[in-house]
Amino acid sequence: MTFEQPVAAEPGGGFNPPVPTERGGPDYGRFVEAVRTLQDHARAADAPDAVITEAADQIEKVSQLLAPYYADEWASPSGRRMDLPNRGNVLAVPLDVHVTEDQRIAGTAEFRRFHLGRNGAAHGGAVAMLFDSVLGFTAFKLSGSRAQRTAFLHVDYRKIAHVEKQFQVDAGIDRIEGRKIFVSGRLLDADTVLAEAHALFVKLKPGQP
Repeated sequence: MTFEQPVAAEPGGGFNPPVPTERGGPDYGRFVEAVRTLQDHARAADAPDAVITEAADQIEKVSQLLAPYYADEWASPSGRRMDLPNRGNVLAVPLDVHVTEDQRIAGTAEFRRFHLGRNGAAHGGAVAMLFDSVLGFTAFKLSGSRAQRTAFLHVDYRKIAHVEKQFQVDAGIDRIEGRKIFVSGRLLDADTVLAEAHALFVKLKPGQP
C-alpha cells in the first residue's frame, strides 16, 4: 500500500481540484454504499426499542473505529475516487452521467429512502442538491473551467420525483460570458419532466476560495 502526502491548500485558500487517489482500497465503493444503505435503514426503521439501542451501540462503535483517521478534505478519499460514482462522495445523490456526442451531459439519478420528503416524494432540497451536482459537473466538464462556484440555482418543480426509482438527467451549457457559465438541465421520468433548473457558475480566479 502506498501512502500519499497531504495535499496543501493553495496560498490564499484556493479552490483546489480533487487529486485522484486509490486510498480506501478496493472496498471503498462498498463502504460508501454501506453508509448510504445504513442511512436508508435509519430513515425507514420502525424497530423495537431494544433493536434501536443495539443499533445505536454498533453505530457508535463504527464511529469510534473511524475517528482516529479523521482527515481534512484534501487527504480523505471521499470526492477523490475517480473510479467510483460521484467520486465516492457519500453526500451526493447517486448519479451516473456522461458526455453525449452532441456535447451535453446525460445519465441517471436515484433518490434513496434517505432523501424522502413526504408521501413518497424526494425532498425538494435533495432535488436542488442533485441539480447543483449535475449543473456544476456540466459547467466544469463542458467549459474546461478548472474551478467554479455556484452563483445562483433556480429550480422549477413540475411533478413529484419518487424515492427509490431511477430517473434521467439531461443538461447543457446555455452560454458563456467571460467568467460566467450559464447552464440548465432537466430531471425526467422517461418523457415526463419532473423538474427543471438553470444556474450560473462563476469561474474562480487563481487563489480564490
